Amino acid sequence: MDIKIIEVGPRDGLQNEKKVIATADKYKFIKMLSEAGLTTIEVASFVRTDKIPQMKDARELCQQLFTDSSLKNLSLPCLVPNLKGLEKASEAGVKEISVFTATSESFNQKNINSSIDESLEKIGKVIDVAKASSIKVRGYISTVFGCPYDGETSVAVLLKIMDRLFNQGVYEIALGDTIGIGNPAQTKSILKAVKNSFDLGKVAMHFHDTRGMALANALTSLEMGINIFDSSAGGLGGCPYAKGATGNVATEDLVYMFEAMGLNTGVDLDKLVAASKFMEQQIGRELSSKVYKVLSRGEK
Repeated sequence: MDIKIIEVGPRDGLQNEKKVIATADKYKFIKMLSEAGLTTIEVASFVRTDKIPQMKDARELCQQLFTDSSLKNLSLPCLVPNLKGLEKASEAGVKEISVFTATSESFNQKNINSSIDESLEKIGKVIDVAKASSIKVRGYISTVFGCPYDGETSVAVLLKIMDRLFNQGVYEIALGDTIGIGNPAQTKSILKAVKNSFDLGKVAMHFHDTRGMALANALTSLEMGINIFDSSAGGLGGCPYAKGATGNVATEDLVYMFEAMGLNTGVDLDKLVAASKFMEQQIGRELSSKVYKVLSRGEK
């Protein structure tokens, strides 16, 4: 089986860093990730820069990336929250976007100042305009495993949102454990319900490793039929609207686990470690990935 890794470090990873990374360094990071064999890299978000200043250079970064012929065969999606964000992304030459909502009313209100239904209405308008411009759309659903404000969230609500997003025209949906609260039994239960209604070939998992459960949850997802995973180089990331949420599952850790199991990710682990090491130097703090820590010290 082939595993598809969606690298979200440049966007989801860097948006929660206190230090704003220079555009040139983001560009180099993305180039190094591509050289490691990652073919889908989420590079930026077109959001309010007063809320997430780390993404203020999204247009400049995208314009540099999209004029680099060595990256022309890559998928370089960007996150957009609304029609204004889509307009800015389109002007920058973006050909694929991600839209997002959550299974929690409170999380949606704090994140995008909308109810679930209102967020889906906004997303529908974004998708319509994007599709008219031949821009592909991927969907994110946050708080699938629990919410920092509402606690337990509803699988029935999740299925309703997924149905709406697929009908609106997204080609794939990533299910997010936003605060890293999920466990393998919960993962199995959620995916069993999802599998009864949707094609798991169009579903990705987006785990955070706050409580050290991300790899276990990824393995359970694989056993349930999932082969698409979001991850972040070195374990960069978090969520600016979920206090205490640490980084995404590390790309190195996922790649090592899957490759050791005989599965193909298409990722060169040594080159990936080099990319993470470069960004570790830029952010000025130690990255959390266990495999990265071992390999960056030259151990095997």
